[in-house]
Amino acid sequence: MCSRNRRRSLTAETIFKTELAWDVRSAGTEAAARIRVTAGQLGWADVIVVMEKRHKERLQQKFPGEFAAKPCVCFFIADDYEFMDASLLEKLRAKMQEHFSTGG
Repeated sequence: MCSRNRRRSLTAETIFKTELAWDVRSAGTEAAARIRVTAGQLGWADVIVVMEKRHKERLQQKFPGEFAAKPCVCFFIADDYEFMDASLLEKLRAKMQEHFSTGG
């Protein structure tokens, strides 16, 4: 999750959606998001990944029951990148490997 689902989370979904080890979806936490996060999406997720601490806080406030039932990982990636930016791709891959290594 990111704020508007236009750069960071959309990039993550784009690059990881073909990975067999993960089934990914992206959404934003703000009203102006391309796809806005819903309680159903949180219910679908095994793990919630956010780009910034404030995204986690927004989800806790808006969806307390659904959010509390899921583990959450914050990647701490600031909104400093464009969609599919090479530096963003590198950071996302490193964070996924760090937190979700498949061991293979």
